[in-house]
Amino acid sequence: MSTTTPLPETQPSGTARLLPGAPVAEAVLDEVAAGVARLRGRGVTPSLATVLVGDDDASAGYIRIKQRQAAALGFESPHEHLPASATQQDLHRVIAGFNADPAVHGLLVQYPIPAHLDYDAALQLIDPDMDVDGMHPLNMGRLAVGVPGPLPCTPAGIEALLAYHEIPVAGRDVVILGRGATLGRPLAMLLSQKRPTADAAVTVVHSGVPDWQRHTRRADILVAAAGVPGIIQPEHVKPGAVVIGAGVRYAGRRLLPDVDEACARVAGAITPRVGGVGPTTVAMLFRNALRAAEAATR
Repeated sequence: MSTTTPLPETQPSGTARLLPGAPVAEAVLDEVAAGVARLRGRGVTPSLATVLVGDDDASAGYIRIKQRQAAALGFESPHEHLPASATQQDLHRVIAGFNADPAVHGLLVQYPIPAHLDYDAALQLIDPDMDVDGMHPLNMGRLAVGVPGPLPCTPAGIEALLAYHEIPVAGRDVVILGRGATLGRPLAMLLSQKRPTADAAVTVVHSGVPDWQRHTRRADILVAAAGVPGIIQPEHVKPGAVVIGAGVRYAGRRLLPDVDEACARVAGAITPRVGGVGPTTVAMLFRNALRAAEAATR
């Protein structure tokens, strides 16, 4: 593949096309709402349970967003809020209770949890078929070998965003900057699988690679997933490339993305600073929840 041929469906460098996530999320959530209506027509009310530990304002806000979206889609949303002083046994008890409840189809424990608790141990207790985050080790294994199961939400959202905006992925050179278990690694597995919306040549690099810029500059599709504000600058982007900003950090309430906004002068297409991958992540969570309810009530 030529490194100078621009991707179809993008703009020449200097006039990057924006790739918003909101219309992608809306399309997915419309499909979810239709699926919920079919279930309710059979007398089944899908249910997504949530667990919050402690009093972190951001985490509580995320739970409220998910509960509002659940209500709008027709899900039940049972919730358990444990105090910051809760023990690991308290958390495990709540998870076990939701696992055993036949009226609950999906379950998530809001991350982060207080430092004295072991999130990974709690995650492993969730019934893998109820794991709407798609992060249970069994579900990561399913992804690795191509067995159907709940997909990690942000990687699935990125694949859906590329497909919705008609960005060709098959055979393209995709470079992911970031190797995290929630994003970089599962996204690499997802986009390398043989499907019409994937089937790419995927390279995963990270900030510990001294010449990581050499890799990003050859990418047809560059996904920034390092969680290092401003790490991707215009000189790191191939002219006309598609740039997906997936990594962020927060300074208080201020969002600090991995991709510098000046990259829009070089890219052919780029996600916006706000409203790119985020909305698709939430949509994929509810898609996982619907599929869990459908599978549990066949």
